[in-house]
Amino acid sequence: MQIMDFLAKKAIVADIKSVKKEDVIKELVDALIAAEEIEKRSRNKLTEALMSRESLGSTAIGQGIAIPHAKCDCVSKLVAAFGLSKKGVDFDSLDGEPAHIFFLLVAPQDSAGPHLKALARISRLLKDKYFRDSLRASSDDKAIIKIISAEDEKKV
Repeated sequence: MQIMDFLAKKAIVADIKSVKKEDVIKELVDALIAAEEIEKRSRNKLTEALMSRESLGSTAIGQGIAIPHAKCDCVSKLVAAFGLSKKGVDFDSLDGEPAHIFFLLVAPQDSAGPHLKALARISRLLKDKYFRDSLRASSDDKAIIKIISAEDEKKV
């Protein structure tokens, strides 16, 4: 599974402005709406689903990474948004560090397989310090797409 198979190219936010967890999630949901991956009327429902998942335990996995995710009947296929925060956001991470790299994943209600594969794929790639550092140094969406695409080519 390639990240670029489900990452919406138009839902990449190279400079997240939000400084709170829920606001970051809303900003990335809005990016999916702007990319026409989800309908505007699903904004609150999807945000609630993502925040509900966060209430079970933070999706910040440490090393400056957060992968907020949820299932929602507002999508028919797995879709992701990407965000980068230069300042970092307190996302209740396991290691106490602020999160800088965000992959927001939304899967259809009945899809366990692709959802879990995507989470595993993103987690595996982000274990690579060079990949994380390259993403964090990116200044725009084109650079981010180039870095993720190059990584996709390497590790299939």
